[in-house]
Formats: sequence, C-alpha cells, structure tokens
Amino acid sequence: MSEPTDDAAAPLQPVAPGEVLLEVNDLKKHFPLTQGIVFKRTVGHVRAVDGVNLTLRRGETLGLVGESGCGKSTVSKLLVALEKPTSGEIVYKGRDVAKMGGRALKQYRREVQIIFQDPYASLNPRMTVGDIVAEGWSVHADIAPRKGRLQRTQELMERVGLNPDFVNRYPHQFSGGQRQRIGIARALALQPEIIVCDEPVSALDVSVQAQVVNLLEDLQDDFGLSYLFIAHDLSVVRHISDRVAVMYLGSVVEEGTDTEVYTSASHPYTQALLSSVPVHEPQLRGLKERILLQGDVPSPANPPSGCRFRTRCWKAQDICATEAPALVDRGQGHASACHFAEARTVIPVDVD
Repeated sequence: MSEPTDDAAAPLQPVAPGEVLLEVNDLKKHFPLTQGIVFKRTVGHVRAVDGVNLTLRRGETLGLVGESGCGKSTVSKLLVALEKPTSGEIVYKGRDVAKMGGRALKQYRREVQIIFQDPYASLNPRMTVGDIVAEGWSVHADIAPRKGRLQRTQELMERVGLNPDFVNRYPHQFSGGQRQRIGIARALALQPEIIVCDEPVSALDVSVQAQVVNLLEDLQDDFGLSYLFIAHDLSVVRHISDRVAVMYLGSVVEEGTDTEVYTSASHPYTQALLSSVPVHEPQLRGLKERILLQGDVPSPANPPSGCRFRTRCWKAQDICATEAPALVDRGQGHASACHFAEARTVIPVDVD
C-alpha cells in the first residue's frame, strides 16, 4: 500500500444527490496471528474482511447484515479510518482514502462519522454530555465559533430529542436510548456527509429501537445524509435500508434492493437468515419456511476453499470446493455469490 501524501492542495469535491459518494473495491483486512513472547513470528492471518465491494450513493441507506463475526464491524472501522486496510481501495468523492494525508484526511474524517454499538462504552464517563457533543469542534474549529458553542450544543440535543438543559449531566444519568441519541448528536456536530451506524440499536429495547430508527430517518431527510447501517436484525435493516448487502465470513454473498433481498433471496445463506426472522402476524406464522443450517461457522483464520458457505450449504457440489462464485446476477434480478442461485420466498409477507 502506497504511503499517504498530503492532498491539501486538492480539496474534496461535492457530490450531487444520487451520485456515488463512497466506493469500496476489493477491500481486505487481515490480522496477523503470532506465536512466542520474546521472538514473535507470524503463523497465519485472520481474514476478517476478504474482498468486499460496496457502493454508497448520496442520500441513500445501505444495510450491511450478517451474523456475529462475519466482519461487519471491521468494515465500519476501515471506512472511518480507525483501521488501515491490508489491500483494496476506499474511494470517497473520487479519491483513494489510503493516499490521503494532512488536510484531506482530516476533512475525510470530519465528513464520515460513526455511531458505535454500545451507547455507554462509546461515551467518556468523565465528560459532560455538552463536552462530548462539542468535542469535535476543538479539532474542526471552523464549524462552530467558540462563543456560540453552548447554544449549538443545545440545539443538537433538542434535535435528537433530548432536553437541552441536560448539557451539564454525565452519561450515567441517561438511559440507553438517550445515550445513543447523545452519540447521534456527537456525529451530527461535524456536519458529516456519511454516518456509519455500527449496530446502533442492537443494545436497546424494541420500542426504543423504533424511536432511534425513526430519528435516523428524519435526520436523513433533513440533512441529506448517507448511511451505512450495520446490523444483524434483518427486520430493522429492512425498515430503514434502500439497498441491502449480506456478508458471510468476510465477503458479501448477496446484494440488492430491500425488496429484492427480502422477497426473492437467491443465496442459501440469505434464505437461512430470513427464515430466522420472527413473523409478527399470527395468521402467517405457520406459512414461514424454516431453514436450519448444519455445522458451525468456519474460522476466518482458515476459511474453506472455493465458496466459503459450502460446508453448511445443502446445495454444495464439487465446483463449490474448487471455484469461488462471483457476485453477479444469475437471472434473479440482483447479484448473488452462488453457483446455484435460485430466487426463493422465505417469509410470506408483503414488503412496505
């Protein structure tokens, strides 16, 4: 990977609504496995992210789903430059993030913010809520003049549904849903283009989940935000996403619009995931198809050859062990990484 250069002389250019804002090309992140205490040697690698391709347009929400350990959170850290990729590209407004340096990288980190999964661990317990929300302005002082920061902080708190008079309170004095709203306000403070939502509602009650998701949708309409919404709860992703990408063991195995993925899933893993989604309508519960996967998830340090899902797939044949399927449309109307992709309706409900 080439060394970052100072791109201050070439500022990031604006992108029109509907155009590609962020593009991920063959993104990989491999963590080394070492042995020894004094003399450490690398004995292998954990392939947390292994060849992910994604696009995010301005004003849209891309849902990224998959079971725990498939690499979703690692993707989020790579996108906000908390981790450096092993290989591949993250192209933002036509510029490779790995080659950014100086002011360009600082600007990128301002425009791509993150909402973390744990609404308590992500907030400094020694700082007041007002200081947490306004902390980014100490680095990007041009966004909010020092004299009016208290008022701006209170406006942000009110916008996310918190009492603006609570700026001097500490995180432990708020509920889980309120803490997540504080995290949202902190992300909004820097006026970002993209917000990476790393399972922002998984630690919340169902009723609070709906409130936070509705808040995110309102903020998207008001500010023209783009979301990468990461979750393992397929019902939440279906509600908020325009497009959905399904990950398994470090790679994307299916991608399409929310309607395409939920009504005509074509990859066996996506079909199994959908079969685990609870059906709320009593009259439809007996009609849902239940798919039980056999075996355990393989280790990302030693993934299977060919198709990574073949060790748990009921469709697996010899070609699956020798040739990795490409993520292409095989006649189902959307891309699927399966040699034997076949559209299948798993949940008998209408998509809104």
